[in-house]
Amino acid sequence: MSGHSKFANIKHKKEKNDATKGKIFTIIGREIAVAVKEGGADPANNSRLRDVIAKAKSNNMPNDTIDRGIKKAAGDANSVNYETITYEGYGPSGTAIIVVALTDNKNRTAANVRSAFTKGSGSIGTQGCVSFMFDKKGQIIIDKEECSMDADDLMMIALDAGAEDFAEEEDSFEILIDPDNFSAVREALEAQNIPMAQAEVTMIPQTYVELTDEQDIKNINRTLDLLNEDDDVQEVYHNWDE
Repeated sequence: MSGHSKFANIKHKKEKNDATKGKIFTIIGREIAVAVKEGGADPANNSRLRDVIAKAKSNNMPNDTIDRGIKKAAGDANSVNYETITYEGYGPSGTAIIVVALTDNKNRTAANVRSAFTKGSGSIGTQGCVSFMFDKKGQIIIDKEECSMDADDLMMIALDAGAEDFAEEEDSFEILIDPDNFSAVREALEAQNIPMAQAEVTMIPQTYVELTDEQDIKNINRTLDLLNEDDDVQEVYHNWDE
């Protein structure tokens, strides 16, 4: 799940991921299958697959699991029929929520997503109703404890490779990239053996909504929990200031 770009939230996300590795690996497995079907099983010739592999590694997916997923997808390429669907809607007090699903059954997924919004006293809107409140960006987070490189040197590598922005936080570095340049920047950092706590194309809110009412907080947590438990849901983006 994506929210703030601060590393504290990335670590929180990691902790949740560790508790639900099966869910995370299912998500990435589907992404591998779609990437292989679209561009083949050789990462050297498939930039989307390279990006998914990087995402898998940042989520601690073992290399042999990744390799098995690629081989399985290559063997079953003709049977892969996942479709990407995006839902947009509102949570409590006008919070904006975007849900990206990868599904082989649109009716099932639509019903589950609608139910998650309803149970949290929210509602699904039309396409485009909240996405204009977000910027689509490649985002790379680097944990300072894992990276010994000087900040200026790291910034120059990122900017020279095509990054748009470089920010230093208390415990991390954040690199923002135009989605078209994401692979080039990520690969430039990989070439320097720079460890990445997160590396993915995401939706970053332009502004955040603070919730103070306890029931509103309970409701949005219920919606987000239900969405994250759904195997069809790949990503959830929101502008709630947690």
